Formats: sequence, structure tokens, C-alpha cells
Amino acid sequence: MTALDADTPGVRRAWGWVEHLRQGGTTPWRDWSVQGPARGRVLPGAQQLELLRRVNLAGAPSATLVERILTASAPGRGRPDLELAGAVERLRFGPAPVDPADLATHELIRVATGLLAEDLVAAGTPERPAAPWARPWRTRYRLAGDPVLTEPLRAGLTARGRPPGGRGVVLVMGTDVGRMLTDVWTTRCFAEGARAWSDWLPPQVRHNTLPPRADLVRCARAWAGRVGPDRVHVVLDPALAPRLVGVRRPVPAYPDVSADGAELARRVGAVLGLLVVPPRRRALLRETLRPRLAALGGPPLVVPPEHHEWLRARAVRMRDALLRAGYAVHGDPDALLTADRVGAPAPSDDGVLGLALRLLLDHDQTGPTGLAFGKEGM
Repeated sequence: MTALDADTPGVRRAWGWVEHLRQGGTTPWRDWSVQGPARGRVLPGAQQLELLRRVNLAGAPSATLVERILTASAPGRGRPDLELAGAVERLRFGPAPVDPADLATHELIRVATGLLAEDLVAAGTPERPAAPWARPWRTRYRLAGDPVLTEPLRAGLTARGRPPGGRGVVLVMGTDVGRMLTDVWTTRCFAEGARAWSDWLPPQVRHNTLPPRADLVRCARAWAGRVGPDRVHVVLDPALAPRLVGVRRPVPAYPDVSADGAELARRVGAVLGLLVVPPRRRALLRETLRPRLAALGGPPLVVPPEHHEWLRARAVRMRDALLRAGYAVHGDPDALLTADRVGAPAPSDDGVLGLALRLLLDHDQTGPTGLAFGKEGM
């Protein structure tokens, strides 16, 4: 940032651009020439100024959001706040001034995720209804397998007085192997965190392995050793699961989150971990952020086509192993074979930034008490 006492035509031009952005302007820095008086001790950084320009393009931020952006820091790994090229001369040491339009998109995402993490903390989590009286005489059960299938089922059954536990049936839930892979990574983005998809997937392929919750053979074998194989049920049609534990009404599933939404959650979660303890972080990501990202839609994450042959081989091996073991299988065993789904083979920085801008503007318009974050069902 540039000190106030540096009164030069370049600095005055920069202050003129800052005022233009404060008033909702969208002119890029390279096209700006009007000078203006200083409005503070130091000029905001290039990342903050370009993020504000993008927010102005996306909507009409309040004065409060404008000030939050201009005074925000850029958490995580990346470059420090950068000065504007043409406003100051380059020094011999330190990062060079930049044209904000030339900044990599992930530099803007760094600033946006810090603001979103603050918004999540302010919004809090939706109130949970009081837990109903448990009904221990009903069928006892355990759930294992794909977390996107098991977690909403566990929550829905618990809300009806049917928490898991005891030595009853074990439902090992799954779907096609490609979907289970993306489900495991997405779930980690909303929980303890994960590496980027482009870093997480290749080792799975290279070592010809599946994460534990996507490896139904491993799950079934582990539970069979504890409760016996006759109590292990492999469920490949989620709609059949409630009746297997004595529940007639269906249980709502998680709404799908786009590839960009999962990546945004992963990045926000990293910042959120600096603000709250881990259990609170998981609750904010799952109960508050996830429903909002699901409502925004977008292409789901899919395994890239170059890995489909590997996926099919893994799926065939899994199907044959489950059938040989003699477990009760509910649903079509061929459901494990990779389905041809249309989606994004990887998240994109532009898509992630677009979602971040929409969330910042949504929170700005509604405030923490009426924010859509905690108001939509899982």
C-alpha cells in the first residue's frame, strides 16, 4: 500500500480510481485517468480494488461491504497486498506494482474467502429442533459407505427418533464408482478439508486405490468381521434404504453442489479454521454454506474422461467381489459401473469467484439474521 504523504500525479490518479469504485464504478485501472484527493492513510491493495470492481459488475454493494472489501486482508498462501502499476515507482526490493486486471483470479478469491468466512460466522447455523424420544425397540442399524448417501439418511432417521447404533443390520450404501469418488472429495471440502481435486484424484488412479468410504468391498468386509456377513446389506438404490430399517416414508437426500461450489467451500473452510474450532467449522460449512451453494446450482463434479477406463475396471472388480462374498445386495449391481454424467471435470477459478461474488452480495442484501444461508433445508 502507498502512504498518504506520497502526493504524486500517480497517487492522485489512484485515489480518483478508489473513489470511482466506492461509488459503484467499473472502469478498469488501465483506462482510468482522473485524479482525486486522498481518502485515507494508505491506498488499498490491487487485489482488494479489483475485487471491488468485480463486485460492482455483479451487483450493487452497500457502503458497508465496500469498506469491508477495501480493508480486507488476503489470507492463505499468495502474494501480499500489491500496489498499482502507474501509481508508484517500482522499488528495488519487494513485489512489483501490478495492473489489477492482470492479477490471477485466485488472488481475488483469497480476499473473497476471508470475507465469506466472516459472513458465515455472523450468520451462524440454523436452529435444530429438539431431538425426539429414541425408539430403541425398532430395527437397530449402522450406516457405511458413500457419505453423501449415508449422512442425510442418518440425520433424517435420527430426527425421527431412530439414531444409529446397536448390533442390527449394517447398510453399506453406494452408487457408481465415479460418483462415489466425487462424493468423498466433496464431503471432505465441507468437513476437515481436502487437497485440490487436481491434486487429490491422480494418486488414487496412480496407486489403483479408492478412499475407504468409496470402497464398498472394504466397508462390507470390515463390518462382516464385526457383526457377521448375514447382517451386512449392500444398498445400491438409496430409495430402498429406509424400508430396510423399518421406515416407510422417504428421507430427503443432500441437494447436489456444483464442482465450483465444493471448491469454494474447501477454500472458505481453510480460512474458517482460523476463526472457529473444528466442530463449529463443520457445522457452518454443512448446515449454513452447503444449502446456499446447492441453491445456486452449477455443473456437478465428474471424473475426467481419461480415467473412465480405470473407473470401469474398479467398478467391475467391486461388483464381482460383492457378489462372490454373498452379501445381500439391494438394487442393480451394475449401478456400480460409471454412469455417463455431464458435468465439470474440475472446478474453475472463474466459476469459484463468480459464486463468491454472489454470496457476498446476498449476505450484504439480507444481513446475518435473514441470510439465505441458514434458511434452506439440507
